[in-house]
Amino acid sequence: MRLSDITSADFPAVIALWEEAGLTRPWNPPAADLQRALDTPTSTVLGAVADDRLVGTVMVGHDGHRGWVYYLAVAAAVRGTGVGRTLMRAAEGWLVERGAVKVQLMVRHTNTAVTGFYDRLGYADADVRVLAKRLG
Repeated sequence: MRLSDITSADFPAVIALWEEAGLTRPWNPPAADLQRALDTPTSTVLGAVADDRLVGTVMVGHDGHRGWVYYLAVAAAVRGTGVGRTLMRAAEGWLVERGAVKVQLMVRHTNTAVTGFYDRLGYADADVRVLAKRLG
């Protein structure tokens, strides 16, 4: 398996993987999220490729202090093989290289299948309430 930065040529494979993983929402076009991440130097999307097939992604970005992880997705066929752990380590490393001192992520309450994964990686409930507002 190799890790690389996602490019616009990878968008169809990335979106298919995100859909397989249940990460897309109708009100949030995934191609727009991908393009925004690639258009700024404070974020990127990393891809895991095995046998010339995209098997995992993670979007990572920062505000200079705090990093955020989004769209960690692993193809169903390779879950439990370390792809997710490798992508999270790569995202954390990317953030450290850019001076971030903390990393955060959000997990939907309905996504109970991944909480054990994040627990094993040392993530804990930060006991905060996330508030949001759509702009535009």
